Amino acid sequence: MIIGIDIGSTTTKAVSIEDGKVTRMIKTKALDAVTSATGALGKMVCEYGIEITSIEKIVITGAGASKIKNDIFGIPTRRVNEIDAIAIGGMYLCGMRNIIITNIGTGTVIIEAGDNGISHFGGSGVGGGTIFGLAKKLLPTVEINDIMDLAKTGKISNVDLLLGDISDTELSFLKGETTASNFGKMLDTASVNDTALAIINMVYQVIGVLSVFAAKARGLARVIITGRGSNNVLGQKVLADISEMYGIEFIYPESAEYTTAIGAGLSITYRD
Repeated sequence: MIIGIDIGSTTTKAVSIEDGKVTRMIKTKALDAVTSATGALGKMVCEYGIEITSIEKIVITGAGASKIKNDIFGIPTRRVNEIDAIAIGGMYLCGMRNIIITNIGTGTVIIEAGDNGISHFGGSGVGGGTIFGLAKKLLPTVEINDIMDLAKTGKISNVDLLLGDISDTELSFLKGETTASNFGKMLDTASVNDTALAIINMVYQVIGVLSVFAAKARGLARVIITGRGSNNVLGQKVLADISEMYGIEFIYPESAEYTTAIGAGLSITYRD
């Protein structure tokens, strides 16, 4: 059995890999990298009744992986590049190669993966962290569930300047309800609900358009969305609009939040 652990900036995920397949998944939070990694491993061992002696190797990745210098609990522990882990996990979850993978975490990373190898295409500092940071100043809450509840009844036209606000005709493939400028209108009457929706809309528009550009640059028609931010229902609606405009399909694999941990665990067989 191999354990893959993704030590993120906010949440740590761990998976078990047996015979090249994912068999268990857990996540936890802690204040530092060592506590996160050992806590995630301990939680998996306790919750699933795993014999510690059955774990052959541990593979760690993510923001906190560099803080762990030694083997964990005496089990051989290796580190894998986060870009490689995302790519390997993304290919495993979607069952495809030669793809663009957009991983939405605190920030966003865009990766090309396939027969020609793995490469970091680019990315953006816009991601989940952007939502929380703006919410801290603009909204009465920073809890993602509360932000989503506010946004569900928001009206984007009270905050964003739309193409229809500045033109009577459609421009190219853009319709009147297309955003011309995020937060470019911001009416005095805009509510916190409107603002919550506008924050999510802006973040996922940036992510979506960058992903489209990456796919088109490589002549591909699909983008795999992974990471914690892949589960945002309102964000998915924003990406659906972008998909319709540009003809690029966004795919959301099951268990996409665990992509990086899965890729870490599978990286040994992928590379070896």
